Amino acid sequence: MTIDIRQVSHPEAVKHFDTAALRRHFLIETLFVPGEVRLTYSHLDRAIVGGAMPTAGAVVLPTPKAVGTDAFLKRRELGVVNIGGPGKVTVGGKDHALAKRDALYVGKEAGEVSFASDDDDDPAKFYLLSTPAHAAHPTRVIREAEAKTIALGEQATANKRVIRQYIIPGVCETCQLVMGVTTLEEGSIWNTMPAHTHDRRCEIYLYFDLAADARVFHLMGEPQETRHLVVANEQAILSPGWSIHSGVATRAYSFIWGMGGDNVDYTDMDMVATGELR
Repeated sequence: MTIDIRQVSHPEAVKHFDTAALRRHFLIETLFVPGEVRLTYSHLDRAIVGGAMPTAGAVVLPTPKAVGTDAFLKRRELGVVNIGGPGKVTVGGKDHALAKRDALYVGKEAGEVSFASDDDDDPAKFYLLSTPAHAAHPTRVIREAEAKTIALGEQATANKRVIRQYIIPGVCETCQLVMGVTTLEEGSIWNTMPAHTHDRRCEIYLYFDLAADARVFHLMGEPQETRHLVVANEQAILSPGWSIHSGVATRAYSFIWGMGGDNVDYTDMDMVATGELR
């Protein structure tokens, strides 16, 4: 197999990137391909981002050379969120059924992982995020209803949304991986504004449930040196710790956020007042 490798970019270099360079370094355009597992290895906290879309039987999570071990989970943990039709993830010979918006945490040394759809005409789309792990925690399913739910925002500022925390202390044991789903209500289009950074952790966004003709304008860059990327449905953004990560779209949408780094404290944010953005 092949795996896309993304190197770390210094903020002083990013100031000089044109649109094509920004997209090449920070945007993952294709995650879900029928019958395949697609992976991107980022040197941001050594995260691996991927998509599995089984359409003709099960597909196996490979172990690319970039991982540096003889098994994908030998020194890693894995988060999976299904954004497609119902399916199952088999870990170490045990099946775990996932409906749309269900999640699965897979612990270090859990064994081989494979993915299957219940109906090839309505395939599952398993979004994958993996980070290095120092300990083996139990593999477990987190249903959408079991996630910690937080309602934020208001219609007046077009950011009324629901945050569901799946892989996070208090819900699921984890080493450094933190994941959840944010869904904006109809009529709301802004996420994560006022903006923030958190230099202790990278963050990765997958935008989904976005209409084919809609787009998200993802804001990135240093607070006083902002840039933007135009993002379509089921595309992902790699966000360094020094960068803001906010967005506004042409209509409501959802996104999966995931983090890896020095801590698992969801509230560890360096807030940026909107008036300070440039």
